[in-house]
Amino acid sequence: MHGFSYKNGSLFCEDVDLSTLAAEHGTPLYVYSAGTIIDHYSRLDAAMNGVDHEVAYAVKANSNLSVLRLLATHGAGFDIVSGGELFRVIKAGGDPAHCTFAGVGKTRDEIVYALEQGIYSFNVESEEELRYLNEVAGELGMIAPAAVRVNPNVDAHTHKYISTGKSENKFGVDFTAIADLYDRASRDLPNIKLRGLQMHIGSQLTTIAPFIEAVEKVIPLVTSLKEKHGIEFWSIGGGIGIIYKHSLESGSINWWERQPTEERPLTIERYGKELVPRLKDLGLKILLEPGRYIVGNAGVLLTKCLYEKKGSAKTFKIVDAGMNDLIRPALYEGHHEIVPLLEPASGERAKVDVVGPICESGDFFCQDRELPNFNPGDHVALMSAGAYGFVMASNYNSRPLPAEILVEGATATVVRKRQTLDDLIEGEL
Repeated sequence: MHGFSYKNGSLFCEDVDLSTLAAEHGTPLYVYSAGTIIDHYSRLDAAMNGVDHEVAYAVKANSNLSVLRLLATHGAGFDIVSGGELFRVIKAGGDPAHCTFAGVGKTRDEIVYALEQGIYSFNVESEEELRYLNEVAGELGMIAPAAVRVNPNVDAHTHKYISTGKSENKFGVDFTAIADLYDRASRDLPNIKLRGLQMHIGSQLTTIAPFIEAVEKVIPLVTSLKEKHGIEFWSIGGGIGIIYKHSLESGSINWWERQPTEERPLTIERYGKELVPRLKDLGLKILLEPGRYIVGNAGVLLTKCLYEKKGSAKTFKIVDAGMNDLIRPALYEGHHEIVPLLEPASGERAKVDVVGPICESGDFFCQDRELPNFNPGDHVALMSAGAYGFVMASNYNSRPLPAEILVEGATATVVRKRQTLDDLIEGEL
């Protein structure tokens, strides 16, 4: 489900009129639907019934404290990739004992902090990192729980920037080297407890085939590691994709039914149906690390049209949000539907570029796209902006970061204040 629809001619998030929020709080403005977040978390959790499992939300997708608190209160664990993310989880009420720490470049300070907080496991990306983890834990007189990330060399058929499961990617250890590494670690690294195995083949996967291929390839390995080293969990990663391209219909924003078959999302029911039978008899706890699936379609970025610039070749709609607020289109050609907050009264459409104010040619949200026409002064929503939106925002061009709002039913709460100009220079001398 998603929490966005037209009601009485205005786009709503749950029971809150987005035009009202834009008028009250200004733009650019991120708005999140709490109901959508919990619905997606709960559906994935239910789809894995029959397997001992935990849904560990990937904090990097959206790390707002209120989003983390919402998920923590519903029983989520957390997949973190920095000491800062662990700090956020703890501040939001999350349990470090339900955190796994991934990432290829953990620093000593991060390792010490995570050990002292008692995290569930370090997901280790190389033998060198495993040996360093052993060294730091030994100096502290502690045992570090760890799982090595296996690279199964499975092509996820996704954008090259978010593919992580092939041998040429920087992540993980080659599939053929894992067994020997576990043998050496068990023999040579006394301050390491080999608690599990981890894998993650990429992000934004919209078909089941890569998941099945990776799971079936790794099952013999994980079975062997359980027998020889007593591992207790297998993290199968995240990567479940969402639909970014969807249709606008009167009365609702239709995300699913009118998509061509090849563009329909991988449903969570299909995901569970295919994977649970393959995992249920392993006798291992299965960890899942979704991020985008949980929050992607739960958020929008509201922006105001400032000017319309008509040239000989193109028409530009210049808005007050920029690539510093939402970098996905510039970074990896990410698609976001752009819809007016006031439901169009006619079918008038225009082919336009929607661009921001940043001094970069890459500062655009769409190019040569037919959209319902909107004019200077009108507000529009960039849909599917709940994941990798605010978390990747910056102060480029010395622009203050936008505010964030969390909607629960008819209640809208500011969960991050808009930065001020004074905030921009705080800490500088």
